[in-house]
Amino acid sequence: MPQRFAIYYAPAVTDALWDRASVWLGRDPASGLSYDGAVAGIERDRLLNLTQSAGRYGFHATLKPPMALAPGCSLDQLSGALSELAAGLAPLPLGRLHIADLDGFLALVPVEGDNSQLLDLAAHVVETLEPFRAPMTPRDRAARAARGLTPRQEELLDAYGYPYVFDEFRFHMTLTDRLNEYDRADMLSAARTWFGPILEQPIVLDRLTLFQETENKLPFRRIAEYGLGG
Repeated sequence: MPQRFAIYYAPAVTDALWDRASVWLGRDPASGLSYDGAVAGIERDRLLNLTQSAGRYGFHATLKPPMALAPGCSLDQLSGALSELAAGLAPLPLGRLHIADLDGFLALVPVEGDNSQLLDLAAHVVETLEPFRAPMTPRDRAARAARGLTPRQEELLDAYGYPYVFDEFRFHMTLTDRLNEYDRADMLSAARTWFGPILEQPIVLDRLTLFQETENKLPFRRIAEYGLGG
């Protein structure tokens, strides 16, 4: 499988939220550092087991989901398009975040929910960068559809390679994989303890961050960022 690229929002690497989330997930996708030791009473082995997928993708909120590049498109071209796109977007205040249970996994979401400006920005990113996306393979399409999608989500999957864009988009920064009831209680308590001290600080969507998966199933790396408004 070719390498893939994703366009996310992720806080600055100097931000306390990025630091805490990287320690929580056990890996910093920017520096490559790995972290050991318990977090908020959860032993590292258990924490890694319950955050395997979240840790592989790295701490982020998805804007343009992971994609292989279309034939004839290069990383340099994608980078140029991202720079131009980001320069034309204004930073967007999102307010405070809180920990939510989204269909069984924990994530940070805006307290006030997704506003129309955020939905418009996410849709604009998806649409603008669509020419860079290689078509899904039938195998990938079948695997995604097998998870259970609404007719609208299947429509978006076929059009954009991902079912949770446009009116199906919800801004979230994933903290765990899907949890059973026993693990959910422990992880929710630990997440509140670990992230609580920094969640009073409102965040601003002020950059687009480019992540790269060099080979199938390898961890994504944070390789570039593009400040909104130039």
